[in-house]
Amino acid sequence: MTPVPAPLRLGYGTNGLTDLRLDDALALLADLGYDGVGLTLDHMHHDPLAPGLAARTARIAGRLAELGLAVTVETGARYVLDPREKHGPGLLDADPDRRARRTGLLATAAQVAADLGAHALHCFTGSAPPGTTAEEGWAALPDALAPVLEASRTTGVPLALEPEPGHLIATLADFHRLRTLLGDPAELGLTLDIGHCQCLEPEPPAACVRAAAPWLRHVQIEDMRRGVHEHLPFGEGEIDFPPVLAALAATGYQGLTVVELPRHSHAGPAQAAHALPFLRRAARAAGAALTPAGPA
Repeated sequence: MTPVPAPLRLGYGTNGLTDLRLDDALALLADLGYDGVGLTLDHMHHDPLAPGLAARTARIAGRLAELGLAVTVETGARYVLDPREKHGPGLLDADPDRRARRTGLLATAAQVAADLGAHALHCFTGSAPPGTTAEEGWAALPDALAPVLEASRTTGVPLALEPEPGHLIATLADFHRLRTLLGDPAELGLTLDIGHCQCLEPEPPAACVRAAAPWLRHVQIEDMRRGVHEHLPFGEGEIDFPPVLAALAATGYQGLTVVELPRHSHAGPAQAAHALPFLRRAARAAGAALTPAGPA
């Protein structure tokens, strides 16, 4: 069956607004005209480890509804579990107790996502730990992911796994290898980062979108250069965005397309104000519909 084209829904990630209080960040995005937000669970905005999580989540859900913002929950905070190890511990940590801390965080995030009405839960695998091979990582990954997939099934929030440069799952080919290894579970979907496609995929980003369409559950977007994993503001990289947005709209994808500029929080409000009209102009150049309609 041919997908029915869907209007693009544009969001901005809170990991690029860490100098703002969460309520100020949400109000900013609503005022600018974004459709939603990629909410990273971290100690700056919504700490998944602090007391009163359910009550705090309920307050955020109310605020999102008040502002008319959709949401995806993202779990890429750098030091949320370990203040000394970036993204540690990971799903592939050799220590089962440390690995359980990551799976526990992701299970908690799945419940937060359900309570917020999020359309997906984002995560990534991390790298194989020092002293282990990639093949050992592949052998360990199914068991490591099992509790996370179970949390996705229980909450009804699709898991959107992101191929991340330098991680065990780094490319779309890696994602498909994992999907096949796990027996293609219905709850396992894909986060496609458009910049990562430009960085290291063999096909151009628009072709990656078309190839990934059946598994798309979340999309992240920013500019990037070939071979350099650096998230750049729009217009500072090499990506031709109208074909990408045309391909995305044609897939029928109905989730958020979230701007991800985590290293630009010092200028977050200005970057958010720049990104939205840039993407709207690119979408119109591509003939892609937008929701809601906004100025160029």
